[in-house]
Amino acid sequence: MDYKIEKQWYVVNTYSGHENKVKENLEKRIETQNLTDYIFRVVVAEHEVEVLKDGKPTGKTKTKNMYPGYIFIEMIMTDEAWYVVRNTPGVTGFTGSSGGHAKPFPVAREQIEPVLKKIGMFDAEMYSNYEVNDLVKVLSGPFEGLTGNITAIDTELGEVSINTVFFGRPTDISVKFSDVEKI
Repeated sequence: MDYKIEKQWYVVNTYSGHENKVKENLEKRIETQNLTDYIFRVVVAEHEVEVLKDGKPTGKTKTKNMYPGYIFIEMIMTDEAWYVVRNTPGVTGFTGSSGGHAKPFPVAREQIEPVLKKIGMFDAEMYSNYEVNDLVKVLSGPFEGLTGNITAIDTELGEVSINTVFFGRPTDISVKFSDVEKI
C-alpha cells in the first residue's frame, strides 16, 4: 500500500480519561527517540465550558474533552514513528487501521479542520483552503445557519467577511474563522 510521505493527521485511541497522560507520555517519547521531524503535534481536543449549578451559570469554567478516548496526532507515517506511537503506554490503537500490522489511514483535512478550529488551532494551510467568493456556512454565534460568499479573509484577526442575506437584505458580516465551514 502506498502512503504519502508528508504531514498528515491521525486519530489514536486511548483509555477514556487518560488522554492528557498519553499525550504527555508520547511527547516525552518523541523527544527521547529523536522523532521531532516526524511527529509534530499531539492534540487532546479540549475546550472550556461554563459550569452550571441548578441550571444557572456559576461564573466558573471547566475543561471538557470533546472526544473522550481519542487524541489527534500530526505526523509523517514512517515505520519508526508508527511504532513509537502505537507502543506508547495508554495507546490502544489507531483509528482507521485494519489490523494485521496494516498502517492506519490519515484523517481527511476536511474532517480534522473543524476539530482544530473548535479548539482554536489555526495554521496557514487552513486559511489557504479558503478563498474570496467561496460559499461558507456559519456554524455558531449570532449568525449560525446563514450561508454566504467570503468577501475578505483577515488572518491576523482570524476573521472572515461574508456577504449573506440577513432579514431579506444583502448584508456583509464578519465572523470568526473558526465559526465557518466551506460548503
